[in-house]
Amino acid sequence: MLRLDAISKTYPTGTQALAHLTLSVGAGEILAVVGGSGCGKSTLLRLIAGLDRPSGGRIEVDGETIAAPHPAVGIVFQEPRLLAWLTVAQNIGFGIAHLPRPEREARIQAALERIGLAGHGNRWPRELSGGQAQRVALARALVARPRVLLLDEPFSALDHFTRADLQQHLIALWEDTRPTLVLVTHDIDEALALADRVVVMQPHPGRIGAILTVNPEYPRAPGSPEIEALKRQILNVLGPARSHAALPAAAE
Repeated sequence: MLRLDAISKTYPTGTQALAHLTLSVGAGEILAVVGGSGCGKSTLLRLIAGLDRPSGGRIEVDGETIAAPHPAVGIVFQEPRLLAWLTVAQNIGFGIAHLPRPEREARIQAALERIGLAGHGNRWPRELSGGQAQRVALARALVARPRVLLLDEPFSALDHFTRADLQQHLIALWEDTRPTLVLVTHDIDEALALADRVVVMQPHPGRIGAILTVNPEYPRAPGSPEIEALKRQILNVLGPARSHAALPAAAE
């Protein structure tokens, strides 16, 4: 579905951010990418989004080359980036204005219910908490039904409880159409809570150190023997880079 074939990225300064990275992600799969600072996670996401071009290699979605922003690929950033002059409902429907009004309204209302904001579509972004605003950002991205949705540390600025709540909202929204998700995160627990597979990146230049499969069904039990074993494997691959990752206190 999503394929990266021998992707490399070298900046004009000579910095090699990624080297010969090859990866396939299946339809409906949730893939998490973890790694320390400087391992190329954000560069990788920008390349898949078509916001930058690789120095070498090829990125495809269903066989179509991605070389610029594409309607099949959506992205959610760390900040909600809602439009202040539009209501919550209008923000959610911003990317589907081309649809017939009945279908557009049906999608918006369904999304509002999924994120726990049914009846609040007329509110303004300034009236929302940080967690509510990020829920709206997730709904806005998924209501357009992209084939691939990229998530660039979308919960990193939130407290632990709000983050856990939003992870559940993300899964609920994803279950409607099951797009392929690629989540970049510093948080190993988050990766293991959400992903089918976890890609562990290593730096200088950015490359894949390991790919681990997560088997438990949702919802996952934090601290289970399988999850703890996977966490130890990730930490071993990260090595010295682990100090730059968001880890549980006991692992630091």
